[in-house]
Amino acid sequence: MGGFDRMIRTAERSGLPAPLDRWRRIREAIHRQVCEQGYDAGRNTFTQSYGSEPLDAALLLIPRLGFLPPDDARVVGTVRAVRRELCEDGFVLRYRTDDGLPGTEGAFVACSFWLADALALIGERREAEQLFERLLDLRNDVGLLSEQWEPHARRQPGNTPQAFSHLSLVNTAIALDRGPAHLVSSSP
Repeated sequence: MGGFDRMIRTAERSGLPAPLDRWRRIREAIHRQVCEQGYDAGRNTFTQSYGSEPLDAALLLIPRLGFLPPDDARVVGTVRAVRRELCEDGFVLRYRTDDGLPGTEGAFVACSFWLADALALIGERREAEQLFERLLDLRNDVGLLSEQWEPHARRQPGNTPQAFSHLSLVNTAIALDRGPAHLVSSSP
């Protein structure tokens, strides 16, 4: 849906000819299908894939991408489910392995910033600010962030420095300064 949404907005802004009606129908069909097949009503959360139970940290981007508004009960439920099921010591794992145990990877720093953004969007600003401060404390002696954080080993494995971690830090800092509405893409 996101790709069609971006194509529609680009064509509208540029004035270039495009099959906008067709793209809008496809975007709406994808949106409807995700809401019907990618949502677990019993747990009040979107899931990693249709009909599955596992979660993925990318679900935290649902309100940022304008898929649903931040105050939608399904969004709030998804943010809370990710917090409950994908967090280790308050930091977000990308997903869990099939056996339900964390993989060999640590928590992803960018995904943890996404959680701070999502918390701010659903009105839990205090929690968002606290997580942001914890994430700032992960920086190394020269202020850089890695791709991951291993809470138990208290180290930053993975690619260092990691551009996505730093970009997420900047986005969250701006959102907390200017307000969470800065994070949300408008969606028709």
